[in-house]
Parts: sequence; C-alpha cells; structure tokens
Amino acid sequence: MQSVTSIAKEILAREGGYVNDPDDPGGATKYGVTVHTMRRLGLDLTGDGRVDAADVQRLSRAEAERIFIKHYFEAPGIAELPEVLHASVFDMQVNSGANAVKILQRLFGKMGFQTSVDGQIGPKTLGVAVRVFEVAPDHIRDAYGIERRNYYYALADRRAASRKFARTRNGGKGGWIRRAEEFIAPRFHLSAAEHQHRVASWG
Repeated sequence: MQSVTSIAKEILAREGGYVNDPDDPGGATKYGVTVHTMRRLGLDLTGDGRVDAADVQRLSRAEAERIFIKHYFEAPGIAELPEVLHASVFDMQVNSGANAVKILQRLFGKMGFQTSVDGQIGPKTLGVAVRVFEVAPDHIRDAYGIERRNYYYALADRRAASRKFARTRNGGKGGWIRRAEEFIAPRFHLSAAEHQHRVASWG
C-alpha cells in the first residue's frame, strides 16, 4: 500500500496551482487548500493581519502537504480506516471535507450496517468499516469510489453552476468524475454514452 506522503503528493498533483473560480464555494484555492482552511488555521503568510487570497497565493507545496496529512488525514481519523480506503477517502476529504466520511457512512447504511451519517470517524464507524472490509475486501474501494461519483453527479444536479466540474464543454466527463474514477476499477467506469445519458437532463 502507498504511504500517506505518497498519497498526499498525488493529491497535490491533482489539485494543481492557484485558482479563484467564482463558481467554486471554496473560494481562492492553491494545491487544494482553500482560503477558508487557511483562515481556520490562522495562516497569515503575508503578515498583514488578515488571511485572504494573497496568503493562498504564497502557500508552498511543502506547507500544503503538511496541512493535508495533519488536518485531512490524521485529524479526521482516516488513518484508522482499512488501508484500502486511505487514498480515496483522503483525496475526497481534501476535495470536499466531511462529506468524504458521510459518503462512506451512507454506503455502510446501504450495505445494511447501522452507523450515524455525521462525517465523524468514531468507534462505531471504525467498527463497521472493519466488518465491511472483512466481508468484501475486494469491493469496498470500488463501492466507495462509485458512491463518490454518484455524489458529484447529484451535487451537479442540484447546483447548475457546479456542472462544469462534472461535464466538459463537449459533453465528456468533467474533472470531478474523472477524479472519482481514478479510484474505481476500469470495469466499473462509465462509458462515454452512459455519462452523457446521466447528464442529459442538464441540457
């Protein structure tokens, strides 16, 4: 299995550099670290007494990696999950915060296991994760990735401004969908026709 450092470096590569897209609720972002996260952590890199887009622009790759590991992997308890889930849940935690764990908890519910959908990895969620891994060790990673893909589609269903992240201008798979499918076995990827059918209602 990959080390957490290796996973963090891959997330950095996926996230890319500085962006400040008005359609992205995260606001100014660099390497996947948002201005909101930097405010929460008090990262005033310009030393002007406030944390804003200028501080985001100054963020280094090394600092982003440190933030990822400490605040998005260790602090939420992802390190305690079965190792097969580390890469995808960690990547989603960076991409969408506590929704990463809520997606996992909803998946457990669909599989017949009782756990709260609160975005927190407590003893009950960990216990269920271990049981699910024991029952379906070869499928839990794909199942989570598919649930993650479904989450992105549903988000774009509800919010028209987010559709550009799930569908390209020519109708192909957008960045969100391609990102989710990086963690799904190829046999479970949607074909181009299946993707187009899924987004047809968006117009």
